[in-house]
Amino acid sequence: MEAGGFLARIVALKREEVAAAKKGSPLGEAAGKARPALKRDLAAALRGRGVAVIAEIKAASPSRGRLTEDLDPAALARLYEAHGAAAVSVVTEGAYFGGSAALLAAARGATGLPVLRKDFVVDACQIRETAAMGADALLLIASILGRGQLAQYTALCREEGLTPLVEVHDEKDLEKALDAEAEVIGINNRDLVTFETDLAVTLRLAPLVPPGKVVVSESGIGGRRDIERLLEAGVSAFLVGEAILRAPDRGAKLKELIG
Repeated sequence: MEAGGFLARIVALKREEVAAAKKGSPLGEAAGKARPALKRDLAAALRGRGVAVIAEIKAASPSRGRLTEDLDPAALARLYEAHGAAAVSVVTEGAYFGGSAALLAAARGATGLPVLRKDFVVDACQIRETAAMGADALLLIASILGRGQLAQYTALCREEGLTPLVEVHDEKDLEKALDAEAEVIGINNRDLVTFETDLAVTLRLAPLVPPGKVVVSESGIGGRRDIERLLEAGVSAFLVGEAILRAPDRGAKLKELIG
């Protein structure tokens, strides 16, 4: 698969999946009735910690292939909480990342931390579906949503008791996120079109985020040195997956990142 075609392909596939699911059952309506009454506040969990790490659970990635052969989401969630994570992220996209709703449910049932669902949201019904899964927060990718659509989905997340984490990669994305009044803004250091990763993306965009927002640096964070570089730029929340999952001692790696 060509790197440049990844984002377009996965968005097209996700739209097909959503259309098929909506034909098979009233997905959004069922989700709204099934969601838990209480949600864990991701924004609050990321504030005032010095270093707040959202530790990720995912089976694979398009660029690195299978990340672990022993993926136990419940055990990972417990390990992450025991070693100081502020929150847990679970990738539920199946075709390219090997994820599922079952992974998220298992993780959330094993921890008291807020759980973020990471997927490619292209339809409002996925927001209601996310609430039904039991997630506390949901990733919204600014680049794949129109300005009005992003604002609508951000508001709908809040109505469903979810914290929207709006992901941006450039100034245009950031403008859309701010227009949508996103409280938690994730700056993805990885370009989803080229797969190139550069921490300079966070260093460039973070100063443009108004005070009071929670900024999360995502992707390309390999160790404590990267954390310290980003801390100097005023960023104190980080989403880390592969560096932890590939470490011989995942708990020790998480503690190293937190410092």
